[in-house]
Amino acid sequence: MPSASQPLWYGGFKLAVFVLLVANTAVFAAGGTLAEGLDSVAWFTLLVLFELETAHAHRLSTPRAVTAVHGVRLLAAAGVIAAAIGYLHGKAWLDAVNAWLWIGVVVLLEIEVRYARVLTRRRVLFGAAALVLYLSLAGVVLVWAWRGEWFNAYDAALWLIAFAAIEMNVLADFSGKREAAPPAAV
Repeated sequence: MPSASQPLWYGGFKLAVFVLLVANTAVFAAGGTLAEGLDSVAWFTLLVLFELETAHAHRLSTPRAVTAVHGVRLLAAAGVIAAAIGYLHGKAWLDAVNAWLWIGVVVLLEIEVRYARVLTRRRVLFGAAALVLYLSLAGVVLVWAWRGEWFNAYDAALWLIAFAAIEMNVLADFSGKREAAPPAAV
């Protein structure tokens, strides 16, 4: 359900992106290398968890649910790192660059979601870091397109859109918290 700060069409847009990512994950899991399949499944899992925590946090009302999310996140993160290392060992350099840039995005998102006070104090720094990471990822999309690897370019562009949606959740949440109560000084 879109928040008060998001338009009504936003929920349908996110659902469409998620459906396309499910299809892409199936393609990579069924027809890609082991690293591609693991990478795709692990990233999709992390995306679902970020969506759950940023747009549907009210559903995580029990300690058991929170513990389950943390456990699944840990497994997915291990899968992401294993796939990124697999790309390096397989000398799939563009895939490796893409994977490590995304790891940077997730680290940034984790800090934004879990440490709002740090984000409040260092908003410009976080914004600059996010801009550099996302522009670098857009560059990877362009390189794949230039090389004629259209499915990889499309998949990478779709992931940029998906994580932009998650960033919108974080920003909407941050804006709502700021309007409701200013952050305490640390």
